[in-house]
Amino acid sequence: MQYGSGCIAAVIVAAGNASRMNGIDKQKAMVGGIPVLARAAMAFENCAETDRIVVVCRAGEKAEIAKLMQGWGIKKLHAVAEGGETRQASVFKGILACGEAEYYAIHDGARPLVSGKVICTCIQNAKKYKAATAGVKVKDTIKIVDSSGFIKTTPNRSELYITQTPQIFEAKLYLQAMDNALVENKDYTDDCQLVESIGHKVFMSPSDYTNIKITTPEDLKIAEALLKLD
Repeated sequence: MQYGSGCIAAVIVAAGNASRMNGIDKQKAMVGGIPVLARAAMAFENCAETDRIVVVCRAGEKAEIAKLMQGWGIKKLHAVAEGGETRQASVFKGILACGEAEYYAIHDGARPLVSGKVICTCIQNAKKYKAATAGVKVKDTIKIVDSSGFIKTTPNRSELYITQTPQIFEAKLYLQAMDNALVENKDYTDDCQLVESIGHKVFMSPSDYTNIKITTPEDLKIAEALLKLD
């Protein structure tokens, strides 16, 4: 694995089983007349600072996803990789398919409304701090609840954020964290956690509330409504 070329590689992860979508293939579902995954890729295609795109898909879908990317004009597509058994394993496979890069921009394929401004701001902060994630402040009061259902404590809302993607890391730093997780047999659901596990702080880069993740069928309707507001 090489790094230090100045290249920013976007790794778009779309290898989940969509268990909460009631049988809908959310990556291919239409939002504003464009498939969710294609719309997410377009955001990085249109970002001048990103150089290549790697899409991580489910097993057996490589040819189909490559055709989808080509059909929607994703010229920066560098590779399509099959995912692993966990999100972390899928991201790792995407990273390994990137080739030479200085930064990795890891993004959920199910976040089709990410803006170019959010991506560029996160890239700038990653270059400054080596690690940055898009995120927004929580709007509601959050409670910590015990196993019996009773409230234990109320965290200070001013310190709480919803973490989104992209999550962008210096390649050397990320590969160090990746190797450490493999050695320690740890599996993280979030790439910030992965990097935090080796003691590096991650900067919370300002995002917006429209950068939603398509998780349930209702989210498709919300995404359509948000597009109409633009």
